[in-house]
This record gives sequence, C-alpha cells and structure tokens, in this order.
Amino acid sequence: MTELPDRVVGDARTSDFGWSLLTDLTDIGNRMAGSTGERRGAERVVEAFEAAGLRNAGLDEFEIPGWWRGDSSLSVSGAVERHHGNSHEVIALPGTPSGEVTAPLVDVGDGTDEEFAAAGEALDGAVAMASSRTPESHDRWIHRMEKYVAAAERGAVGFVFRNHIEGALPPTGEIGYHNRPGPIPAVGVSKEVGDRLSRLAETAADGDGGGGRGSGADRPTVSLDVDCRNEPTTSVNAVAEVGPDTEEAVYLTAHVDAHDVSDGANDNGAGSALVAEVGRLLATVEGDLDTRVRLVTFGSEEIGLWGAYHSAETTPKEDIACVVNLDGACSSRNLRVGTNGFDGMREPFEAVADAFDAPLTTGETVPPPGDQWAFVQEGIPAVMASTTSDQSGRGWGHTHADTLDKLDSRDLREVATLVTAAVYRFATGDVAADHRSRESIRDAIDEGYVEELKTGGRWPYDG
Repeated sequence: MTELPDRVVGDARTSDFGWSLLTDLTDIGNRMAGSTGERRGAERVVEAFEAAGLRNAGLDEFEIPGWWRGDSSLSVSGAVERHHGNSHEVIALPGTPSGEVTAPLVDVGDGTDEEFAAAGEALDGAVAMASSRTPESHDRWIHRMEKYVAAAERGAVGFVFRNHIEGALPPTGEIGYHNRPGPIPAVGVSKEVGDRLSRLAETAADGDGGGGRGSGADRPTVSLDVDCRNEPTTSVNAVAEVGPDTEEAVYLTAHVDAHDVSDGANDNGAGSALVAEVGRLLATVEGDLDTRVRLVTFGSEEIGLWGAYHSAETTPKEDIACVVNLDGACSSRNLRVGTNGFDGMREPFEAVADAFDAPLTTGETVPPPGDQWAFVQEGIPAVMASTTSDQSGRGWGHTHADTLDKLDSRDLREVATLVTAAVYRFATGDVAADHRSRESIRDAIDEGYVEELKTGGRWPYDG
C-alpha cells in the first residue's frame, strides 16, 4: 500500500485549519436538524472546502420531518413535592409529541428487557423512567428509542430518560426516528434529578412491603408538560470532491448537525472539521490519487440519518467504492474503527496504526447507529471511525457539556493524520473491500440490533 508523503504528515501535525473550522462550528451554537444554525454550519464547511482548493463544493438540499423545542417541565407530588422547569434539569426529547400527563412514576432501572418485565402491570397508565446507562454485562448497547418504545408498548403514558453522567446534564436524543411524532411525551432529566426520582420511587416501594421497584400505592406522582412542534422542513448536506474525475469514489463523511441544547463539539463538529482537513491534505497530493474522493458532511443525522439516506438513495451503488464515516472522533487520539464485517476495510487502518505506532481498536459487528448504516444496509463497504474515551456511554455527548473546552487540538491533528493516511491508501490503489448483497448484511445483523431497527421503523428488509 502507498504511504502518505512525509510533507503531508508534517502539514497535518502543524495545521490549525481543522481546529479553526471546529471553533467556528461550535460558536454557531444551535445546529439542530432543519434549523438556520445547521445551514450556517453547512455553509461554513463549504467555505472550508473552497479554501482547501476542493472542487464542486456546495449544498445538497432535501426534506426532513423537522422538530422544534418549546418549554418543558416535570413536577413531583406526594411525600416530596418539586417542580423542575429549568433547562439544566429537564428537556424534551426530539420526536416527542406535545402533551401533558400526570401519573405514578415507575423506575425501570437501565431499561433492559428483564427490568421492563419485572415492572409488569405497574407500567400501565404510569410514567416510566429509564437510565441512559447500558449495563456492562449486557451484550450490546441499548438505544434510548428501544426504552421509549418498550415503555409505550407496555401502557406507559409518559417517559423520563435520566442521565447516568453527573453534572446537572439532562440528555437529549431522538426517540421517534421515522415514526414521528412518538406516541407519548418524553423528556430527559439530569442524573441528579433522576437519582432523586429513583430514590422516591424506591422508598415508596419499600414502604409498601417491598413489592418491587416503583410499585405500591404511594409511588410519587409525576406531571410532564411538553411543548414542541413536529413539522416538515429542509436540511442540507455539504459536498465537495478531490482527485481524478472517476465514476467510482471513496466517500469521507461526517454529520454537521448537532442537538440544539449543545455546541456539538465532539458530536460532531470535530467530524466535520476532520472531513474538511483531510480533504485539504489530500488536495496537496491530488496527482497521486487514482480514485475520486467525495467529501460529505451530512445534515439531520441526529434525528434519523436523513442526510446519509438522501446521499445513499441518490447515488448509484456502483459509484461508491467505500465509505469512511467520522463521528465522535476527537475525545482522544486513539482510533476506534467499526468495520461492519467488510473484509478489506480493516487492513488499511491497521497498516496506518502500525506505521504511526498509534493505538487502534476494531470491531466487526454491524450496529445501525451512525451515518455509515445508510450505506452498510445496501451492502456498500463502510466503517465508522471514532475515538476511545474513558467516559461511560456517550459521556458529554447529547448534553449541554459537549463543548470545545473538552477537546484538544493535538488530538484533532493526530486523528486527521491517521484518517488522511487511511483514505490515501483507499484512493491510491484498488479498494480491497468488496460490496456485499443486502441479504448477507441482513443475515449478519445481531438479533438485538434487528430488534432496535424494527422498533424504530428502520428495518430496511422484507420480513
């Protein structure tokens, strides 16, 4: 495989191009899908593409089911009465409907199947509360949407998603996907608020003879009040190209949108900055490339991968050699690459890690979260590249705390170097990863992820 020239490595290690773009993206603030801020972010990426000397830079617009946040509150009555109406305590989850509900609270812990089953009939007519945590003993990550749908299907009239990371940070995140809006009001609460609610529910259960978590006549009553809008709107992808004008292209992608409560620094302003920086570095060796590289920062990833689906559905499969998707790639300088079981997608990253003496973690499972899934489901070789973190779950992601100060420009430069070297390998020779049939991808998805996709109305296969 072809090695990235030393002068490009030196450029990557001393550049402030990507960090400057990342800073500008975070300073925009709200980049929620379909918002003015998301479009401003995409336009700023296009400016960076043009400054990097990339060609055909521009915006590609498409329709989405938009969501706009209003005010939300959560009140507790019973032995302890509290009202939570501040943004650091409670926020609505995108895809929720507007509505007001008052009902007993049932805490289902981490929201595993076993915990929902243990709650039993107590969930009928109740407000269900589940943690953002997935137990370490669980064989896969449990998406918040699964917990939300499990609550609604068992008769709950409201849903509370409590953070497991401290810091007065209520978590946000889509709960409806393509089935919008969802059936019951849903809010995220901070760990501190959630712990109080859990304690009250457990105390009531113990006082009623220990009948199980959240059972008993004296369970605290919770009132949810959610105001929001679910209306169609438009979103945009920012696109550009570098390299020879070949029909087939290597895709380097990320998403530019972020949840409205967050600056979206690591999720995923860093990914968008890396796409532009890698594009700039590749432009300095454009004559070496044998295959066109298409750079895309998708819109509307956070509410259902709409930008990625738009790109995948409007591009012939045979025109896409492979996809390298970047998401959450600046929490450290240690790469983590999910290959989705595509033979040949792992080796270039392993070769780069060896060449730079860099840590690398790889995985072969086929998980649906992330823009790469829109391509993987069609059998197109695609990887998700991120960085490892000591924090549990999303860490600061999807909260007010996903800010620039959590990141380090040295990490961004290191990841840019490694990703540029990997994409350079893909674009300077035959791509070793072969396309697969949709049927083989379908059969390779773990049963748990099959359930997640079907729950969210995103199962792309018959049956």
